Amino acid sequence: MNEITLTKMKQMKLFGMHGAFKTDIETGKTDDYTLDQFVSMLIDAEWDDRNNRKIERMIKNARLHYKSSIENIIYEESRNIEKNKILRLAECEYIKKCESILITGSTGAGKSYIATALGYQACIEGYRVMYFNTTKLFSKLKMAKADGSYLKELAKIERQHLIVLDDFGMQPLDNQNRITLLEIIEDRHNKGSVIITAQLPIKEWYEIIGEKTIADAILDRLIHQSHRIELAGESMRRKKNLIDKENF
Repeated sequence: MNEITLTKMKQMKLFGMHGAFKTDIETGKTDDYTLDQFVSMLIDAEWDDRNNRKIERMIKNARLHYKSSIENIIYEESRNIEKNKILRLAECEYIKKCESILITGSTGAGKSYIATALGYQACIEGYRVMYFNTTKLFSKLKMAKADGSYLKELAKIERQHLIVLDDFGMQPLDNQNRITLLEIIEDRHNKGSVIITAQLPIKEWYEIIGEKTIADAILDRLIHQSHRIELAGESMRRKKNLIDKENF
């Protein structure tokens, strides 16, 4: 009877229930429950399994650059990171409010790591997230304009609750890229959130974007509804390499 039930659970794709029921049969715990406790245990197991698989799908679809976590962020005083601020952002209230996060700092300061950790946390909280290297995104969208899939790509970006634009401002934007950026930011204004990382301080973004009118339109929508993280200190990559060499 149990084998038939397990087979039916698998066929019905009740994998959480299947795992919990199979484990309790093997360990002899099925007699430890009342009927309502047993049903509740099976439902909880199925709920947890489906939720975990949903989170795994969302993380996979986000294509995040690093496997990072809020718990592993290093809060050294020299880095100019407020732990309480990061933990508040990890609650994802900024996504509910359609606010953005602007992270600046020198090469290796940990901008991408923090942005990705916040992206992972958003996936765990059930939000749709997509990560992009900004330069590669602009190149992809240029090709999309050429093959007619541009609007489809923009629509996919617009559907996300949060997008991460990593390494913004590595080179000045040409006219096509600045118009593309304006369209992305305009589509998300009061509808979605953005995390942007950049080496250059925000005051220099005007020059990177170019054409004052468009730069004003983009930054007006970003800056006034954003949280800023300005990293300081030496390169975390360089610091890690030195520690690894010392421990070798």
